[in-house]
Amino acid sequence: MMPGFFWEGVGIGFSIAAPVGPIGILCIRRSLAYGRRMGLATGLGAASADAAYGCVAGFGITAVSRFLVGEGLWLRAAGGLFLCYLGVRTFVGRPSEGAAESREGGLRMAYLSTLVLTLANPITILSFAAVFAGLGLGSSPEYSSASALVAGVFLGSALWWLILSCAVGTLRSRTPAGWMLAVNRISGAAILAFGLYLLGSLVSR
Repeated sequence: MMPGFFWEGVGIGFSIAAPVGPIGILCIRRSLAYGRRMGLATGLGAASADAAYGCVAGFGITAVSRFLVGEGLWLRAAGGLFLCYLGVRTFVGRPSEGAAESREGGLRMAYLSTLVLTLANPITILSFAAVFAGLGLGSSPEYSSASALVAGVFLGSALWWLILSCAVGTLRSRTPAGWMLAVNRISGAAILAFGLYLLGSLVSR
């Protein structure tokens, strides 16, 4: 692997993951409700999707890229509806449901839900393509450099979610049970707002 490209990828992945959005809110809420493992599983779903889109951009898989961008309207609509569903489900959820949900299948579903949600935004490919081109990876990339960059993107994104889930998870034992209902309401409303905004932006086109 090319060390320079790898560390540049770490910085790109970290900076892409860090801005607070619906996935960040989900990670914070799940870390508070179910613990840091659930929050990390949530974040790793997003990191995996970032790495997948990084592969498409970095390795010049133009057919896949064109298809995803061409179908972006439908994918983003599905993502918006999914966000609305998650927002409503979170808003009406009761804190007492946490213990049961964090058992069997909970980590897997946390990972898969954010993987699908992040993949529903194919415009991410354009961002990666622009960054990769700026680093000298054009339509005919060097595969060793592209591999190093994509691996770095995944690690950088995963590092952010590890930091966030651990930081929020440490507050879990200090958060009064009564506050979790307020956390559900606030995070659910925010996620729903993201979903409605996404759907509204599609309708206004």
